[in-house]
Amino acid sequence: MTLTTAAPANSDQTADTALEVRPVAGHIGAEISGIDLRKELADNEVAQVRDTLHRYKVVFFRDQEIGHAEQIAFSRKFGDVTPSHPYDDEAPEGFPQILAVDSRKYEKRFGRKKYSYDNKWHTDVTALINPPAGTILRAHIVPEQGGDTQWTNLVAAYEGLPDSLKGLVDGLRAEHRFGGRHPQWAEDSSYAQKTRENPLVTEHPVVRVHPVTGERALFVTPGFTSRIVGVSPSQSDRLLDLLFAEVTNPAYTVRFRWAPGSLAFWDNRATAHLAPTDLDHLDVTRVLYRTTLEGDVPVGPDGKESTSIAGAAFRGEK
Repeated sequence: MTLTTAAPANSDQTADTALEVRPVAGHIGAEISGIDLRKELADNEVAQVRDTLHRYKVVFFRDQEIGHAEQIAFSRKFGDVTPSHPYDDEAPEGFPQILAVDSRKYEKRFGRKKYSYDNKWHTDVTALINPPAGTILRAHIVPEQGGDTQWTNLVAAYEGLPDSLKGLVDGLRAEHRFGGRHPQWAEDSSYAQKTRENPLVTEHPVVRVHPVTGERALFVTPGFTSRIVGVSPSQSDRLLDLLFAEVTNPAYTVRFRWAPGSLAFWDNRATAHLAPTDLDHLDVTRVLYRTTLEGDVPVGPDGKESTSIAGAAFRGEK
């Protein structure tokens, strides 16, 4: 099915742009065509992309021959762009907003061969008090086989729970830190040293209310959530195992095959994603470039905001 999204009636643009939106999976994901990211987007195009993002949680663009500057300009249409990452000190020269997801750097950084920061399901940087609102990832060099990324719809995961479990998780809070329960990096790696010297830890609601749509989402993932607050360690592990199984249910996911010039733009408040896990035995290079949008402080169904345990808010440029 292909949907055509019309320009908003209240747009002050005269452009009659109608983007083509093609849903990809049952619960999440849509491809957007009929747009050229080398050019500045008109207001009505920005509104259409934003509305499509909120509906489908992650949107994909193909054959966009752009560089760092164009990616940053596109990102700015949707919010304040943050620095590359709280722990990154290798942003491309002149582009401090760009995080290089570069397989050639990860072995040195983490102490073993990797093709992404975290090969567990995760929502970006939820150890922060204000995790990014959105993420834009652009493919530069991708292998001919493998290297796909997957996303899951955290709203659908919450809505799929029985009412009894919704009542339980609505009142729970959880601690988020880099690595979650089981960090994947070597203890003597440079990344482990950074997390020890500058810890980022936050207590978030287990269920987050989306600030735009009002939807409720399960806001826990294996990559960052370390424990449920207020219960014993064994109870926490059992609850997290249950919730992780829900958020990673294949029924709620979509898988994207990268090609040079592909972009993915996801709502970081309503999704988690999984980096490739099928490349470690291959001698290939994978390079993508990421930007993130400044986020708000999560709020639970009870109206209570997240609480910072360690680390400051991560702000973008105004």
